[in-house]
Amino acid sequence: MKLFATALLATAAWGCAFAAQPQDQITKTLAERIPQLQRVDEVKPTPMKGLYEVRVGTDVFYSNETGDYLIQGELIDTKAQRNLTEDRINQLTAVDFKNLPLNDAVKIVRGKGERKLAVFEDPNCGYCKRFERDMQNVDNVTVYLFLYPILSRDSAEKSRNIWCAKDSAKTWHELMLRDKNPAAASCDIDAIERNLALGRKHKITGTPTLIFADNTRVPGAIPSSEVEKYLAAAHKK
Repeated sequence: MKLFATALLATAAWGCAFAAQPQDQITKTLAERIPQLQRVDEVKPTPMKGLYEVRVGTDVFYSNETGDYLIQGELIDTKAQRNLTEDRINQLTAVDFKNLPLNDAVKIVRGKGERKLAVFEDPNCGYCKRFERDMQNVDNVTVYLFLYPILSRDSAEKSRNIWCAKDSAKTWHELMLRDKNPAAASCDIDAIERNLALGRKHKITGTPTLIFADNTRVPGAIPSSEVEKYLAAAHKK
């Protein structure tokens, strides 16, 4: 009986090792064959039999159980009518408003400022200018402006001058509402570098990108009427 029990334990251990083998095999194979995949953060099964998700940071790929085939594309659940790849990336890149480094943002208060909104913007972004002009119709809101210079070298220079200005909020509005370029200024701009890193982490690739207090993320220059709807919904939660 003791021998039989030992055999059962050995079989169970072998079974566990075998169950974990596809993930290990995929990681090993990809590291050997694709230099860009030397470091894989996670490998896990997908709902599709024999297909595994391979995650590198916030990038998602798919592989068979040996790592011999790699797919870069979207996995669609036709029954549930869901884009599983999109759902997963949204999960990986979600922004928790409560964890945003608000000290790295320009704080703009309108009215009582009871409602909260974070915005990633580039000073040379035409859509951002349109958004800012329309935002003048929105009251009772605190906007946290994360300077996000991704369009050009001049964007970085203007962002520095805005961040280092005596009144950053006023300087920002002078540029976005009246096309008045900010005066040259200098100071510690590590906050802007942190904004860029934060944006890359969460795959913020366009401006403006809005983050509401309930963590809802909206890309693009939506009209003030839409902003009001999102603010109202977030404020109720």
